[in-house]
Amino acid sequence: MVSVNPFSEFRNECEKILAEAFEKTFPEIQIPELTFERPPTPEYGQLASSVCFELAKKIGKKPLDVAKLLTKAIKKSKLDLTERVESAGTGYINFYVDFAKLSALTVESVMQLGSEYGFVKTEKPQKIIVEHTSANPAHPIHIGTARNPMLGDSLARILNARGHTVFRHFYVDDVGRQTAVMAYGYEKLGKPKPSEKPDHFIGKIYTITSCIIEINRLKRELERVKKASATEEIAKINRELDEWMAVAVELKEKYSELFEKLLEKISEDENPESEIGRLNRAYEMGEEKAKKLMREVVELCIRGFTETLSRASVLFDSWDWESDYVWSGKVSEVIQRLKTTPYVFTLGGVLEFDADKVAGNYGLKAKLGLREDYEIPPLTLVRADGTTLYTTRDIAYTLWKFEKADKCINVIGMEQSLAQLQLKIALHAIGYGKKAENLLHFAYNLVSLPGYKMSSRRGHYIKFDEVMNEAVERAYEEVSKRSPQLSEEEKRNIANFVGIGAVRYALVEVDPSKPVVFTWDRVLNFEKNSAPYIQYTHARACSILRKAAKKPEKPDYKLLKEPLEHEIVLALASFPDTFVEASEYLKPNMIADFANSLADKFNTFYNALPVIKAEPQGLSDARLALTDAVRIVLRNALALIGIKAPEKM
Repeated sequence: MVSVNPFSEFRNECEKILAEAFEKTFPEIQIPELTFERPPTPEYGQLASSVCFELAKKIGKKPLDVAKLLTKAIKKSKLDLTERVESAGTGYINFYVDFAKLSALTVESVMQLGSEYGFVKTEKPQKIIVEHTSANPAHPIHIGTARNPMLGDSLARILNARGHTVFRHFYVDDVGRQTAVMAYGYEKLGKPKPSEKPDHFIGKIYTITSCIIEINRLKRELERVKKASATEEIAKINRELDEWMAVAVELKEKYSELFEKLLEKISEDENPESEIGRLNRAYEMGEEKAKKLMREVVELCIRGFTETLSRASVLFDSWDWESDYVWSGKVSEVIQRLKTTPYVFTLGGVLEFDADKVAGNYGLKAKLGLREDYEIPPLTLVRADGTTLYTTRDIAYTLWKFEKADKCINVIGMEQSLAQLQLKIALHAIGYGKKAENLLHFAYNLVSLPGYKMSSRRGHYIKFDEVMNEAVERAYEEVSKRSPQLSEEEKRNIANFVGIGAVRYALVEVDPSKPVVFTWDRVLNFEKNSAPYIQYTHARACSILRKAAKKPEKPDYKLLKEPLEHEIVLALASFPDTFVEASEYLKPNMIADFANSLADKFNTFYNALPVIKAEPQGLSDARLALTDAVRIVLRNALALIGIKAPEKM
């Protein structure tokens, strides 16, 4: 027999025999929903039911007496994967698995199903768009934003393995002031060809231009407030100006020639801020000159993104340009639809959307997990100058996505929670409530580096390319130290996927709601909780199998009696349950945790018990088969989070 989910076979059997015992013992009482939990230690079995506590209240008996009646009614002839059933404690029913049978079922299933083991297919497959990364095309992807593609890509892999049709989308945020600042600086330089990786080059232009523009703006603002003698405001602007002047000094030291040239060219304009505003409006209006300029510079940045992400094994099915939804009239259509509702008003020339009123009228606050007394801020749809905001454009984009998918998952930082909430409420207001319910905001927390404060606008960030480079070099040093016998080519190849895998794992293994503190001693730890540790465990399993030089011919699973062996069998049998939970609750960190836990168990087993030299031969074969099953499941788990499982390290 082969099972895609061995532990569920045991659980289903427990449910069936308990239901039959219930019906036989208490025929007059409707069978309640039977739930099971994992006992804290093997002493209490592998599954337990607390149904007797609820039942005891109904029939006026002690829970333990009810448990004894039910266990007595269970027919031993019905037991297959279940070794025995016992009443325990104050009224629990404990189920003990037959490890010989579970071991045989699990290990043989893993080896026969191979790369498909554990990936339980959903009964209701959907078309799902996972929109992730969508980084602003004004600077390189840095370690602070890299968590997004690592989480998004892992989600897409997990959902695809679950049987859904998954589309990976990148939303190119090319409309807005930030892109206009970048394009303005690029044009001032005469649209130069990048002398380095294009996103790195464009990032420098954006940072320097932004700094010069900000200093220019603050100086103009300072002159204005000095005339009004606003002492407090003067002090505030001076503090900001000092900060930006310090940034300018830093940028001038780092990029002297580029800084001087941009400063010279930008100084030719009397009001650079006004020029940027004009360019921004022209692009949104679809003026040909602005379109050509902005698209050219954004495409340069996107080219760099593609190279970076491809190196980390992150690919996309679709690159969706924000500007396309503006120029096609889809954004205008959304605004007109919203205007027909009673929830849009104009304030000081600005078009606003009353999200709180919609939530109140539609009874959405409880559904959205909000307190009834929480007042949702209004959403600005259109500025006084006629330009739209990101969330306004996102409404049109979301409707387009739902033409292609049943569910849309937006992988966006938790700092965008309000905007994502307003987006959902706007969908309800224009009659797309069902779609809003299938729009999920996958929120995640920040990445921080101890002692380093990141700011893209000020140019304070560590490029993701640099992080991957350093990870690979550090991995090379470690691999060279551990395996000096390998050829230079092998060392470099291993270091590449170990280093990049280490970074991916570090950004995925922490619960998305918690921040990631990125430190090298944790990321590249070969001894615990890291991709290299799990990869090394996989390579160790491969090494054992190579040394055995044969496939296990007659494994005797009854001889796997050690607690360590039972722990591994239970972990392997439970991988499908972990996978299903990770896919249903969108928790890629659960896969990372599982892989690390299995690696821990296998390394303890390997250090404590002989495998190839175990006696008798049936035990050696059983342990070899168990080792092979561990190898396969570690590989499958790592594949779900985009990490390669090496055969040598």
